Formats: sequence, structure tokens, C-alpha cells
Amino acid sequence: MPLPLLIALQFLTRLPVSLPGMPPPDEQGRSLLYYPLVGGLLGGLLWLASLCLADTPALLGAALLLSLWVLLSGALHLDGLGDCVDAWVGGYGERERTLAIMKDPRCGPMAVVALCLLLLLKCAALSVLLPAGQGVAVLLAVWLARSLLPLLFYCTPYVRAEGLGAALSRHLPRQTVPYLLAVQAGLCLLFGWAGVYALLAALGCFYLARRAMLQRLGGCTGDCAGALVELAELAILLVLALALG
Repeated sequence: MPLPLLIALQFLTRLPVSLPGMPPPDEQGRSLLYYPLVGGLLGGLLWLASLCLADTPALLGAALLLSLWVLLSGALHLDGLGDCVDAWVGGYGERERTLAIMKDPRCGPMAVVALCLLLLLKCAALSVLLPAGQGVAVLLAVWLARSLLPLLFYCTPYVRAEGLGAALSRHLPRQTVPYLLAVQAGLCLLFGWAGVYALLAALGCFYLARRAMLQRLGGCTGDCAGALVELAELAILLVLALALG
């Protein structure tokens, strides 16, 4: 199995993957190209889980599926969203203050409220989609949200000089990204209207989130990337619940 794929699996999931050591920065950058594949794998597992929960009462099935979702992803992106909410609220529009708050490991009340609301809305959307036989929405949400990350690092400056995000941005094989994203968009259309709605929701969320990042920070951070994933997943689930539920 290619090392960049192993890196992506270890970082984005809690699947039992072990690396021989700290991977070099160039391999970390290449791992971004495998994020859509890992998103598809994770989404596929959750879709299968949704089929197993088909006879479960709607709300209970949605809660169980969402719990598995959080466990498999390790709440990685939830942490990024919480940090961003605290930073955006407490930063008072100031770039340096916002960046400083994002580095603080403590979780403020605004972050707690935002995370509770996000999980509540996801659960509500799932409770609509699963009884309607639209468990594929989970696959689309998880896959497309992670497919946005190569796009984010491709077209958005990374504002910190050090850290994993800096290595990802610096060593991303940029010439490959447009072709990768074109393939993802084409595959998405194979899901019919569900794929079209999900793709439009993902791109709309990306546009709004990236604009907010540029206005406040002049670029993105790792926490911003995590927040983008969570917001894109939510946007896709809500749009599909309204359109297909």
C-alpha cells in the first residue's frame, strides 16, 4: 500500500493503521491526493452501517450512525470547528488574536454550543434520510467533504510557518490536483440528482468558508480545514434531507 495512502488513513480515521516512522514532508504532501479515497472508504463503511440499521427506529438509528461516524473519524474535524468558532468569536475581527485563540487547546462555551448544534442538525438530517432509503447521503457527505481539502490547500495560502498543514501545503503535488478534482466531480454525477445536490452544497460551503478565511486570516490553518469538513458534511446532509427526504 502506498505510504501517502497509509498517512491519509492514519490521519483521517481511527482504523488500525501504523506507520514505520515519521513520514518525510514530501510524502505528507502527497497524502492529500488520497483524502478523497479515504473519504470514500469511510463513507462506504458508514453507508453499510446505515443499511444494517434499516429496521432501527429512525431517531435511534440516526444517533447510532452518527456515533459511529464520530468514532471512526476520531472527532478530528470537530476539534477544528470548535477551535475556529472560539477564535472567530473571541478574535473580534483581529487576525493575530484569532490565530492565537485557535492555538489554545481549551474549549470555550461558544465552541461547545456550536458543536452541539452541529451534531443535533446532523442527527436530525440522518433521521430524515435513513427511513427514506437515502443512506447514500452519508457516503456523499463524508467523501465530498474530504475531497474539498486538496482544493483548499491548492488555492488558499497556509498562514502558519510550521506544523502539519504547512508541510501539506508546501509539498502538495499541485499539477495533479485539478485532474483529481475533475475525477471526483465526474464520479459524483454517477449518483444522479443526489450527487448533483451534494456537489452543489459542497462547493457552496467551500466558497463561503474560504471567503471567511481569507477575510479574517488571509488564508487557512489546519483548524480551518477541519471546520470546512464539518460544515460541508452538514450542508450536504441538510440539502439532501430537504431535497430527497
